Formats: sequence, C-alpha cells, structure tokens
Amino acid sequence: MDPYKLLPSNSHNAPFMTTNAGAPVWNDNHSLTVGSRGPVLLEDYHLVEKLAHFARERIPERVVHARGASAKGFFECTHDISHLTCADLFRAPGVQTPVIVRFSTVIHERGSPETLRDPRGFAVKFYTREGNWDLLGNSIPVFFIRDAIKFPDVIHAFKPNPKSHIQEYWRILDFCSHLPESLSTFSWFFDDVGIPQDYRHMEGFGVQTFTLVNKNGKVHYVKFHWKPTCGVKCLTDEEAIKVGGSNHSHATQDLYDSIAAGNYPEWKLYIQTIDPDHEDQFDFDPLDVTKWWPEDIIPLQPVGRLVLNKNIDNFFAENEMLAFNPGIVVPGIYYSNDKMLQCRIFAYGDTQRHRLGPNYLMLPVNAPKCPHRNNHYDGFMNFMHRDEEVDYFPSRYDPTRHAERYPIPSDVITGRREKACIEKENNFKQPGERYRSWDPDRQERFLNRWIKALCDPRVTHEVRSIWVSYWSQADRSLGQKLASRLNVRPSI
Repeated sequence: MDPYKLLPSNSHNAPFMTTNAGAPVWNDNHSLTVGSRGPVLLEDYHLVEKLAHFARERIPERVVHARGASAKGFFECTHDISHLTCADLFRAPGVQTPVIVRFSTVIHERGSPETLRDPRGFAVKFYTREGNWDLLGNSIPVFFIRDAIKFPDVIHAFKPNPKSHIQEYWRILDFCSHLPESLSTFSWFFDDVGIPQDYRHMEGFGVQTFTLVNKNGKVHYVKFHWKPTCGVKCLTDEEAIKVGGSNHSHATQDLYDSIAAGNYPEWKLYIQTIDPDHEDQFDFDPLDVTKWWPEDIIPLQPVGRLVLNKNIDNFFAENEMLAFNPGIVVPGIYYSNDKMLQCRIFAYGDTQRHRLGPNYLMLPVNAPKCPHRNNHYDGFMNFMHRDEEVDYFPSRYDPTRHAERYPIPSDVITGRREKACIEKENNFKQPGERYRSWDPDRQERFLNRWIKALCDPRVTHEVRSIWVSYWSQADRSLGQKLASRLNVRPSI
C-alpha cells in the first residue's frame, strides 16, 4: 500500500467511529472514569481530542461580509467580446466555466438576520483554464468612500458601538457628514433597494473599475453588472420586520431550496466600457468608486449568463473557507488606478491569510482547477505532497519555463508624490438625478427613512444641518422637505 496515493479520509468512508488518527472508537457515549461514578481520567485520549477540536471549530469570521451563503454553477459566454479582451473564458459564445458564488450582508455578524438594511455582497469565483478569476461586487453600484485609507473608519462607523455593541445611526451620520461623496451610496442605501427580498432577486455590481485588454494590447475600462432574470424584488421596512421575525436565514434558505427544487437562479452579465483616451469627456472621474456610469451615455453590453444549479456540499468548507480577492485576475483582465481597487488588491489577500492561513489558496474551494505550479513551499497547514528536488527558478535540472507573455496596460504615468483628492468630485449631481427619477411614493419613503435616521436623539443639530445642506445641493425640493420636517436650516 502506498499511503501517499490515498485521499484524505472523511467521515463517510468508515463503517464505525474512529479517532482523528484512524483508530477505532468502541464507545463514544461515555468518558473513561474510575468506576461508574468516579473522576474522569485524562488518559481518555479520544475525549480530550474531541473536546479540544470542538473548542477550535470556529475560525475568525470575516470583518465584513461575515453572513453569507454560497452555491455552485456555471458561467456561459453568450456574446463575442474578443475585440475587448483576450480572457480565455470569453474566447467564444458557448464557452462554459465552472463557478462558485457567495452572497452576503456586509456589516453584521455571521448569525445576523438577512433582513437588515445593508449592502449585499455578490462575489463570483470563475475556475477558468488560465487560473481563477475573482469578481467581487455588491448589490449597490457605488461605495461610501473613494479612498481606502478611510475604509476602516467607515466600517467602524457602521459596525455596532464598541461600548454597547448596538448599531446606531448617529455614528454613521456623524462620520459620513464629513464625506459628501457618500450621498451617491445613500441614494441607494436608503432607497427601496436597500433590503433585497432575497439573493435570487438581487442585482450585482462590480463597483470597482477594471480594465479589459485584447490580444493587441488595447485597453478599455470596464464595469461589470449582474441582472437577475427573475427580476429585482425588495422588502419594505415593514415586510423586513415580519420576515426577519419568522426566519433570520430566509435568503439562505430561499437560495438552497430553490436550487434543490430545480428552480435554478440565473443572472445575465453585462459590461460597460470606456476607452481611456476618452475618460476626460465626462463630468465625473470614471475611476471614482462613488460614481456609477450612466447607462444612457455608456450603454450596457451583454456578455453571458450565470446559472447556479448545485448547492454546496458543506457550509464550512465551501462558504466559511471560501476566499475572494480582487487581485486574482486572468490574462485579458487587469486592474485600473481606481484607488479603492488598488488597496483592496493587497488588503483582501492579507485578511484571508490572517483568517485562513498562508496556504488558503490550497483549500479545494479556492484552488485553481487548471494545472498550476510555483515555488510557494511549506507554511502552516501546507497539505500538498511534493517530491521535487528543485524548489527555485530557473534551473537547468527542471524544465519549468515562463508562461507565454500576455498584454497588460502599458500606459505611462507621471506625477509627484502627494496625498490629494481627485479633481472631479461632483458629489451631488448623481444622487439628485436618481431621486428625481422616482415616483412620488418612492421619494416619500426615501424621505421618511432619512427623517427617522436624523431624528436619532444623539444626532446633533449641526449634523442634521449638514445633511440638509448636502441634499439641498443634490435636489432643492428634497432639501426643503427635510428642513421643514426637521425644523432646521441648511448649513452651507
């Protein structure tokens, strides 16, 4: 018997209970004691092992996106975009790529209700022939901040009060009152779409700006969009209270039950593209994550479809240990100079190494399905059996070579070192236009949510005045209504 040819054991391939080391356990009901009523003996190895492992079952939960649900399926390219990218998964219509998708809420803990007003995560891992591609997104196309140096602060503000462990809007409104760029995200967050009905009826937005690169090296900025074929549905505040009160895992159960019943969720993938040579023609910065790209001037282009047709086999292995990183891309897809993206490329890998260990990409759910090779050896929990004698590159004793070169953006960047805001802030136009696009009832619901938040007893008169000022600059009538109902004047 060659022990190295055997797969790791699991809980299903032995007809009786065993220790972790494989020894048979003939009694898993009683501890080893001195007599039937005497003290428990420490020599009961199985007892100690069982309790010790149980005490270590939980791993650090994600700082954000802790509450989530996953499912597996495939992505199918339906439209030719080879003129935009040389990415293998987009090489031709009809090409299918296996995927795993994780939906999540952003702020609250792993066991929190799925009915809270909170952005939702929409992360897709593509197992392509040229390595994995992680496309991370949210249910909202913009973010509260445009520079990741403020990311810990915005998350702290939205997280529960460190003293009481209660989420309080006075903290959120205080912090964001210093950030007028947050208005764009609030125009979604306090809108009806702030509480998706479930994951199947939810849009996904890539949020970050990436680049597509074709075989000739031509670069286009790109944003990705997922549109559910069953339509977008949301919960009212009253419905959310009712649903959350009866089932705090309603969205996870809806996803699981739908797939189990053969009612497979499906989304269409669309992209928006901008030629970097034309980026200055807009009144906003295309790399500003607090702005969405208007579809009337930058139309959606169909690309493919995503179908989830298989539930995960184990929640811990394929949800809790599932790890995403926007830095994981494939040839034909690359980064832009989006400030948030640039920082996330480092931060996401760093948090996964903290949460799961340095070899988290060896875990089956995270590992590529194509042939892969490098000299990343050893480290905690390295379980890959390797028998090479050469663990460096290059070597005349090993035929491993460089891969064929593929194009990446080659633009020339000049400038001086500085900490500065972007030039085109334009913080008020888009939220105002979005508000004016709604019917009166939807506007009234949005207004009422703001009034309720600003009426928090710990929101100061100064903070209320700042928010009235911001919304007055976005839409005069909205600002007047807020001022009237709150009995404040704008602080401009």
